[in-house]
Formats: sequence, C-alpha cells, structure tokens
Amino acid sequence: MVVRRAMAPCGLVLLSLWLCIQSVPISMDKTKEEPLKEELEPPQSAETGLHYDRYLREVIEFLEKDPHFKEKLKNANMDDIKQGKLSKELDFVHHNFRTKLDELKREEMGRLRMLIRAKQDIQGGNGRTVDHQALLKQFDHLNHLNPHTFEVEDLERLIQSATNDLENYDKSRHDEFKKYEMLKAHERKERLNAMSEEERREEEQRYEEMRKKHAEHPKVNHPGSEDQLKEVWQESDGLDPDNFDPKTFFKIHDSNGDGFLDESELEALFTKELEKVYTPGNEEDDMFEMEEERLRMREHVMNEVDTDKDRLVSLSEFIAATQKEEFLEKDEWETLDQKPIYTEEEMREYEQHLVNEENDINKKSEELYKQREELERKQKELNNQKIGLQQAVEEIERMKSSVKEPAASVATGEGVPVVPVVPGDARPPPPLGHQQRDVPDFHNTSRQRICRNIRST
Repeated sequence: MVVRRAMAPCGLVLLSLWLCIQSVPISMDKTKEEPLKEELEPPQSAETGLHYDRYLREVIEFLEKDPHFKEKLKNANMDDIKQGKLSKELDFVHHNFRTKLDELKREEMGRLRMLIRAKQDIQGGNGRTVDHQALLKQFDHLNHLNPHTFEVEDLERLIQSATNDLENYDKSRHDEFKKYEMLKAHERKERLNAMSEEERREEEQRYEEMRKKHAEHPKVNHPGSEDQLKEVWQESDGLDPDNFDPKTFFKIHDSNGDGFLDESELEALFTKELEKVYTPGNEEDDMFEMEEERLRMREHVMNEVDTDKDRLVSLSEFIAATQKEEFLEKDEWETLDQKPIYTEEEMREYEQHLVNEENDINKKSEELYKQREELERKQKELNNQKIGLQQAVEEIERMKSSVKEPAASVATGEGVPVVPVVPGDARPPPPLGHQQRDVPDFHNTSRQRICRNIRST
C-alpha cells in the first residue's frame, strides 16, 4: 500500500483559477492581433495527487499565460469559480493557447484510453467483473464525447472535478491508512496462529517491547500552538524564541511568496514534531503512520485557522489565530499510538471482506483447474486422433505401393517367362503367365500319314 501526499490542495488550484479567469469579457477583432511570441512550455508546479494532475496543472498554467484571460473578473466570488460559471471566458483566449489546449486534451484522452484498457485487462484477467461505470468516471474531468478540441464544457468539468476530488482526497487517504492498519493487524494475527505456543509468547513479548519503545518520545506540541511555532522558529529558522514575531514567521515559511500558506507549506511546519516520534529505519516506527500523523496535524490547524474554508491560510488569518486562546495550548498532542484507529466492528467487517476475497480467489482457482483438466483431456483426444490419422495415411500409402508393383512388373516384363517364336509358325503364342504344356501335334501326325500312303501307292 502506498499512502500518497496531496502536494497542492484544492485551494491552490482554485487560487490559480482565481488569478487567471478574472476580467470582463471584451469584444476583440482577433484578425488584427499580433501572434504571441511567448514560448508555450509550461513551468513546473506542485503536484495535486490526482490521477489527472498533469493535465490539470498544464491547463491552468496555459490559461495564466493568456494576458486577456488573466485580467478577467478579478472581483468574481469563489462560489462562481467552483461552480464553473466563469468558464465561458475561455472564448476570449488567444487561438495559440486554444490550439495548445486542444493538444493537451487529445493527449489526455489517449492516456485515459490506455489506462482503461489496462484496467479492463487486469480485472478481466483476475476473473473480476469489470465495473464500466467506475471506469467511465475516469473521464469526468473532460468531455469525452468531443475528443479533439478543448471547449467551455471541458473547463467547467475540470474545475468541478478538481474541487470535488481534492475536497474528498483527505478522506480517501484516511480510509487507505485505516485499511493498511487493519491488514497489518490481521497479518500479525495470522502469523501468531501459525506459531507454536512458545514462539507465540516470544513474539508477543517482542511486539510489546517495540510498542513501548515507540511510545517513549519527547512531548509533541499541539500543532499551530505557540510552543510548536516557537520551536520551529528557534530550531529551523535559527531565531531567538523570545523575539517570536508571527508576521515574520509567516513570510519566512511562505516559500512561494504568494501571500498564503498552502497545505504543503503547513505540513512542512510539523516536521520537527514528527521527528520526535518517527525515525526512518527504526523497526518500531512506521513511516506510513508518520504521514497519517502529518495529515492529522494539518487538518487540525486548518480547522482552527482557515476561517473562510478556502484551504489556504492568509496572513490575516494567521495573525488572528495567534491572538486566540487556543494558541497558548500547552497540552501534548495525542499521537496515533494513543488512540484507536479502527473499531472492533470495522476490524470484523474487514476480516470478513478478506475471507470473501480469498473464497473468490479459491473459487476462481478451482474453475481454472477444471478448465485446465478439460483442456488436457481434449488435447489428449486430439493427439490420439492425430496418431490414428497418421496410421491411416501410412496404410493408404502402403496399399498404393503394393498396387503399383505388379503393374510395373507387367510393363517391364520382369518375372514373365520368355516363349521362343519359330519362323513360319503362325500359331498364336500361349497365354502369358501360363506354363507351356506337352500336347500332341495332331496336324503334323495326319500330314505324315498321308505322305506315307502316297509313296506306297
């Protein structure tokens, strides 16, 4: 399992759109426009974690490059942007950028088609029913019925999809982590069941020692509290904690200088606290748990500080938070090892899910085994038929040879006795193939008798 971090939240995306789609529509004669000489290579920016992240970022960055589009509707409210009402301003984007947006969409369509084909092959190969509706949801961020050009509907779909997906992204990360922890507990239980009693006792003792070792760490300050920020101020920034200044702190950690602390910039502030609990390479410290802890800290600060719920912390919001009573929180932060991650009911449901999956795999394996036996049986029948056919062909060839030999003997005269022919003898030769018999010559006897009678007379 891989627990991914969302590097650029919904607020960052919408902020980019806020900056780029804000000016009043202006009627222009585009035939008189000078062609843009600016290179169309988009700059690199932080990833959002969405499967269409690259497409999203490149579309936004090209829209920001268009001078007319960037000047539009600067005073538009966030709700209009989220609902995609401003997408019609795409009609005023320079044709050079529109052509590039068309190319981006065609590339994205090709990528999605390859992705869906791969998922269909994997699901079908595993014997699972292909969920076509789920596959089609991969296209929600664009209009797949028009695969060639980037239109107003494509921008509307992109904004709405990014808004919804990024708002639900943290929840999906929590769900993935919970499944990861339940799977880890299930596998440990399975290992224990396969051990002898003595081995099981030793393993449980080792596990308990690791758990206690992980729990022995310095105090973890409450995220966003005065103690937590002053620790960063002193240890990371190298400044005097007695001279802590919220405004200066904000500017130091606004790494991109846009006047806001986005979610990735906030998460970077918690590294010192997380290092107290997690050390890479330690067997007792799970780095997946560290990332879940980082997410929990960021969500806590956002709930306390982000008053307009745009997933960005402005300077005014940050200053206001440092003046609240909660800023002086001295209680230690409750880490993951101090609270249950899942309930017993959730664990039972998950284990039942694993049992069902195993049964499905076994059933499919049994079906495949039967199919293999059937194929082997048919192959054996085919082999027997092939052998019988070969024998029949050989028999036919042998019979043909035996028929040809006598005919060849007659034609050549081989094996037939030769009968001498006497000159003047008009009698036909005896039949071929039969032995000449000793038969008395009656004609010669009569002739001789007649000659004797004449001489006597």
